[in-house]
Formats: sequence, structure tokens, C-alpha cells
Amino acid sequence: MNYALWTAVLIFLISYGLIISERVQRTIIALFGGMLMLMVGIMSQEEALEAIDFNTLALLVGMMIQVYILGKTGLFKWLSIWAAQKTKGNARMLLVMLSILVAICSMLLDNVTTVMLTVPVTFALARNLRVAPLPFVLAQIFSSNIGGTVTMIGDPPNIMIGSAVTELSFLDFVINLWLPCAISLVIVICLMLRIFRKELRPTGKINEHILNMNLAPLIRAPKLLKKSIFTLTLTVLLFSFRGSIPQWAVDNGAIAMGAASLLMISTVFDKDFFIEKLFSQIEWTTIFFFIGLFLLVGGLETTGAINAMASGAMSITGGDPGATTITILFMSAIMSAFVDNIPFVATMIPMIKDMGVMGYGDLEPLWWALSLGACLGGNGTIIGASANVVALAIARKNGLNISFVQYFKIAFPLTLITIFIAAIYLWIAFII
Repeated sequence: MNYALWTAVLIFLISYGLIISERVQRTIIALFGGMLMLMVGIMSQEEALEAIDFNTLALLVGMMIQVYILGKTGLFKWLSIWAAQKTKGNARMLLVMLSILVAICSMLLDNVTTVMLTVPVTFALARNLRVAPLPFVLAQIFSSNIGGTVTMIGDPPNIMIGSAVTELSFLDFVINLWLPCAISLVIVICLMLRIFRKELRPTGKINEHILNMNLAPLIRAPKLLKKSIFTLTLTVLLFSFRGSIPQWAVDNGAIAMGAASLLMISTVFDKDFFIEKLFSQIEWTTIFFFIGLFLLVGGLETTGAINAMASGAMSITGGDPGATTITILFMSAIMSAFVDNIPFVATMIPMIKDMGVMGYGDLEPLWWALSLGACLGGNGTIIGASANVVALAIARKNGLNISFVQYFKIAFPLTLITIFIAAIYLWIAFII
């Protein structure tokens, strides 16, 4: 009997259960579980360090720095007010435009940061336009997760996949994922307009102040905005062409941190720049949560548990490409709806890699199935994705309480529709 293997599985399952329960802050549990793997001798210190994906951590920190500085420019408030003015206060058109804006922003920024910057502005817009905020908040959650699915940096699961599978470039994500996401976004927006047709009717005279507002003062730092857009564009370009330059073996994490460093150097002499304040805005709890997860999954890898899971998955599907791809898609979607998709993806990545070692064949469809399932499935419940938790916490602060059941009734059917769209796409694009 392999005691090390079963001890690692037990530590992992207990940690995972406590993370799902949310009784204790998930970062504490992940770190404690990871350290326990080390302390009981399942991993050596060298193996623990190897298990931590520093490329993913660097990518997260680099993007967080760039996004925080970009948010200080006032760009997101400008975009929201601009959308209200372009739609002339029409609530239905505003929902469409805000959903598209949030989806686009989530492609280039992480979706958690996007909702943190746009949802508070949404409540101000709803009050001024005298419409119910509920449909706008839900639409932005759905759009952020759908938009974040398109690129390697839009959603934490994609960041993890892109970092772990170096042969997949930034452009590979866009080329292979934009179509099912675009179709899903259109259908979700149309269904939201149908579901909330009564709430999106004007309830009174529209506040003319917001429609006549001068947009120019909303950009608080025009020079900083130019610098931020430049470095963000440079980051995306380097992500896109990294794989096409064989001699240039720089990881995505190094690119993100390099661009963030360039942006910090360019703003260091600005009067409002404080390095301590900037670094205090980095989501360190998320960073250390990832470290704990890497250690937990590393314990499973070291003992051979991940390899056994991969063997089990291949035996269930018989190694059939179509059955395996669709199984991973739906399993990822259902699991990600009811547990945070980050720990689930952290477990699935080494399992899929092991399937490749066992001679499965082309793994690319499996990576896209995992990405689509985990990212789109995150829309299913309140706790399915970090963006959901953050957006609904902001909603509570603004007096809008959305219960688990209330959210589930709307979100889960829409999520299933997007997963079926993804299944049809994967079948046509990779299996037939």
C-alpha cells in the first residue's frame, strides 16, 4: 500500500473541501495544505520549489501592476459614461454596450480587475438613469467570464494553461477560442434582454446631467493613459510573437514583468506615484493562494496520484478523442460552477500532461476543452469564478443582495447553453 500517495490524496481532498466550504479564507487553507505536504515528507524542499510555477506568478503580478496604473487614469469611468451617452440612456442598448465593453476589457485585463473597475460605475449609471442595476451587474459578470476566455491573460485558468503549456501562444488562444465565445456572448446578451425586459424599461425621467457630462475631465491623467496603453499594447504584441521567434526563449511572465517595470520607470517621477501604494494594490492573497495550490498539486504529482487519475480518465473514455474532449469540457464546466475554477484547473493540467506521456495523441483539443469548460462554467454559480464573488460583493455594498438561488436560476441555464455551444464548436473544429 502506497501510504505517501494516500496521505497526499487525503491532504488534498481535505484542503479542497475546506476551500469549497469557504469557512476559512482559502489562501490560508491552500498554504497550510501545501506546507503539510512538505512537513510530512511527501515532497522535498527542492521538489516543492519545482512545483511552484513562478512563470504564472510573474505573469499575474506583472498584469496586476499594469492594470492598477491603467485604472488610475479614469479610463473605465470614461468608457461607462461614454456608453450611456451613446445609447442616450436607453437601458436595453446600454446593457448591450456595457456587456461588449466589459467582454473586450476582460480579454486584455483579467476579469476580476475588470469588474472591480466597472461594476461601481454601473451603480452610478443605474441611479442616474433610474433603471434597476440587477440586469447590468449580472450581464457584466457573464460578459467578463466569456470575454476572459478568449485570451491567455483574460482569466486565471487560461493564465495557468498558457504558462504550463509553452507551445500554446497568445494568438493560439485567440484563434481557437474567439468564435464559441463570440457566439455565446451574443446569445447570452439576447437572453438577458428577454429575461429582464420589464426591469430594463425606464422608470422615470432620465437624469440629463449624465447625458450632457463633459467626458474630458474624466481622464485624470492623460499622459499616464498613453504610457499605460503603450506598455499594454507592447505586452500583447510580445505575447503574440513570442512563439514565432525560436531564438527568443522569454516566458510570458518575464514579458509581463518587463512591461510592468517599464511602466513603473516611466511614471516614477509623477507626483502621485508611490511604489508602496502600488504594491499594496497587488492581490497578494491570490498570489499566495496559487503558491499553496501548486504545492498541493505538486504533492499529488510526486506520489503518482495525478498519473493514476490520468490512467483512469483514459480507461473511462477508451482514449477516444471525441469522448475525452467532450468529457473534459462538461466535467470542467460542472465542477467549475460549484467550486472555484482555479484549484480545479491546477489539478487538471498535470493530469492532461500525463495523458500525453501515456500516448494519448494530440492534446490541443483537451486544452481548449479545459479552458472553455473552466472559464464558461465559472458563470454557473456565485462561487464559480473569482469575478463573480468580487462583483456581487460590490453589489452588496451598494445595497443589492443577490442570493445563491436567485443567481443560480438565471446563470446556470445560460451557462449550460454556452457549454453546448462550446461542445458543438469543439466537435466540428477538432473531432470530425
